[in-house]
Amino acid sequence: MALEHDRLSEETAEKFDSKIAKRVGELSRVTEALKEWEDTQNSVEELRGLIHDPTTDQELRGLAEDDLVETRTQLDELSQKLAIALTPKHPFEDMPCLMEIRPGAGGGEAAIFANDLLRMYKAYCTRKKMRVSVMKYETADGTGDGSGQAPLSEAILEIENAGAYGQLRSEAGVHRVQRVPATEAKGRVHTSAVSVLVLPSLPSNGNEGQELNQADLTDPESDYYVNPTDVRTDVMRARGAGGQHVNTTDSAVRLTHIPTNTVVAMQDSRSQHQNREKAWQLLRSKLAQAKREAREEEVAKVRRSVIGVAKMGRENKVRTYNWQQQRVTDHRSGLTIHHLDDVMEGGDELDTVINSVKTWLGEQEMLSLLAEEEEETGKKTK
Repeated sequence: MALEHDRLSEETAEKFDSKIAKRVGELSRVTEALKEWEDTQNSVEELRGLIHDPTTDQELRGLAEDDLVETRTQLDELSQKLAIALTPKHPFEDMPCLMEIRPGAGGGEAAIFANDLLRMYKAYCTRKKMRVSVMKYETADGTGDGSGQAPLSEAILEIENAGAYGQLRSEAGVHRVQRVPATEAKGRVHTSAVSVLVLPSLPSNGNEGQELNQADLTDPESDYYVNPTDVRTDVMRARGAGGQHVNTTDSAVRLTHIPTNTVVAMQDSRSQHQNREKAWQLLRSKLAQAKREAREEEVAKVRRSVIGVAKMGRENKVRTYNWQQQRVTDHRSGLTIHHLDDVMEGGDELDTVINSVKTWLGEQEMLSLLAEEEEETGKKTK
């Protein structure tokens, strides 16, 4: 793979070809990991040679022995990194994404924490220079002003950058908060939950890759293809206070995918056309995710039997935020940090948590590939 990377890099240097450039990009992750591993392996050999050379000064030999211990540790880490780099990329890895945030158990406190997570992810995306916008913000009484004053019932963030799905897909699951609510008179700690769902997004606004996007929309084999005859469209008045136009025109749009009974609704814009466009984008994303999960179900059965459940769904408890201890614990990677404020501000500590989960997820996917291979080998030997 490294040799192919070098050969294709030379070809693109002479004459640019988008398909070759894409392949070079796919191979670069493995090539870079391999180079780091080889450089460190060479360092180990050099240090060994220095230690066993009878002409080496005693003090220098001692320093080399100390360096060897550290370099061997680095080599183990890079071996793991190389193995993870060799696992196939998730098919939605390079896509933009939608993040759906909904309060769960915990009543009003869950709705407040849902708003906290919404602000956290917006701040994180802004710090990472990712284009983020609120696609949908709906409160319990049907308003969608995004002021945060009324209890939040659902919010959807759209992150438009390529690769956003790969960066944030590990955030999917149940986020649990432990703190004393502002309405708690006796100072008791309450536990509430918010569910986060991360969906791949197919932009419809003419961004880069538009030709591929249009092909995906019309190809029945594509995850993003939805037969229009399978979708029922309802238009209605928007609910809640929203100004002069919202309640006086049929601007809200609800789409129902009849075969799967998947329903999405959009009313944030005063334009029925814009609400319809956003609703279709969300419906395609949800159905694409469902198709992908259906294809992975057989693999998931093998994975569960070997390494436990590793599916990134809305139903799994993934992280706890404890205000009293200023602690954030991720239940997948096992990482615990005590910089809660920085995490909630979307700072570097949130990066630390996300990266720990990405590493854990890579290890799980590698183990699942090994499990699949062992399963196939077992079938052949029977």
